[in-house]
Amino acid sequence: MLPGAYDGISARLIARTGFEAIYMTGAGTSASRIGQPDLGLITMTEMVENATRIVECSGLPVIADADTGYGNALNIVRTVREYERAGVAAIHIGDQVFPKRCGYLQGKEVIPSNEFVQKIKAAADSRRSDFIIIARTDARSVCGLEEAIARANLYIEAGADMAFVEGPQSIEEVREIPRRVKAPCLINMAGPTTKTPVLPIDDLKQIGYKISIYPGVCMGTAIYAMEQALRLLKEEGIGWNFAHPMGPHEIFSAVGLEEWSTLENKYSLE
Repeated sequence: MLPGAYDGISARLIARTGFEAIYMTGAGTSASRIGQPDLGLITMTEMVENATRIVECSGLPVIADADTGYGNALNIVRTVREYERAGVAAIHIGDQVFPKRCGYLQGKEVIPSNEFVQKIKAAADSRRSDFIIIARTDARSVCGLEEAIARANLYIEAGADMAFVEGPQSIEEVREIPRRVKAPCLINMAGPTTKTPVLPIDDLKQIGYKISIYPGVCMGTAIYAMEQALRLLKEEGIGWNFAHPMGPHEIFSAVGLEEWSTLENKYSLE
């Protein structure tokens, strides 16, 4: 299970809760860093910078969204090198046209599969370590499940390590993907308002998925809580939820105060 982090705070909280790895959500990065929806508006540089912070704050392996690789095969080479330098463990690259759209928005288009095969080859050839390449296809909502599975297998043959078929629309489709894709599979549990059925992690393991990502678990919760707190402040002039008070010390503790206090004491002259 990989919860979605979108900044340093969410990354630290995921690590503190005891998860073994983190997913850096592209939609969350776009929303938090530039305050915009996931429509391909954010740049590779901004995404890599956020990935760097998440790696540093969490100390955990990070799988990062790399959108479409930000261009052609040559751009893919630089994308892989930059994410690898940032310290992430893996990226997923998708076969949408550039600029891409969030997988759960209407109006997506995919590039020809043979063109994306070349991009995957470039990604696989340009890595310098045991960096993992995850091939994502958004063809399910555009061309149907058969095409999506066929594309996933082509991308694995081209050098990807794992397949990510976005947007299965029934439990039967969820089961079909790992049965027919000839590589480890990742599934996106984006939430109950999407077409993909939400299944417990034990069911996903039994079906055959190796990784399940939860991109909105932190951001969706944070947005809801912030709206409630702001409404309370606006309407009643109270800026705290007294059922769950969190003052400065609790906030600083969540982002590593004890760690820095230990270092401060270690190097103090007293």
